[in-house]
Amino acid sequence: MTLEEAQKSVDNWIKTYGVRYFSELTNMAILTEEVGELARVIARKYGDQSFKEGETDNLDDELADVLWVLLCIANQTGVNLTESFARNLEKKTKRDHKRHSNNPKLKNNGTE
Repeated sequence: MTLEEAQKSVDNWIKTYGVRYFSELTNMAILTEEVGELARVIARKYGDQSFKEGETDNLDDELADVLWVLLCIANQTGVNLTESFARNLEKKTKRDHKRHSNNPKLKNNGTE
């Protein structure tokens, strides 16, 4: 599924089941909440915390929740993520094409 197809799928779902989009401000708050849930899973899976009783490693679901809300915000604000992402990738490539390969902190896993 492309980003364009994902945006259309979300829009179709909203129109079929969701009644309407939440306001942009509400979706921003929901995005913040979803990123927090993603952070909790990553802290437990890759960090020093352990999962609490009843918690599960649902990293895939939490990432999908973040993507869902991003797609909603893009749709309701008229952003074409396919075009925007292509421009963003081009910007990063021009700006950072040597930056990371020249960063000594990234060589040898930062051990030297």
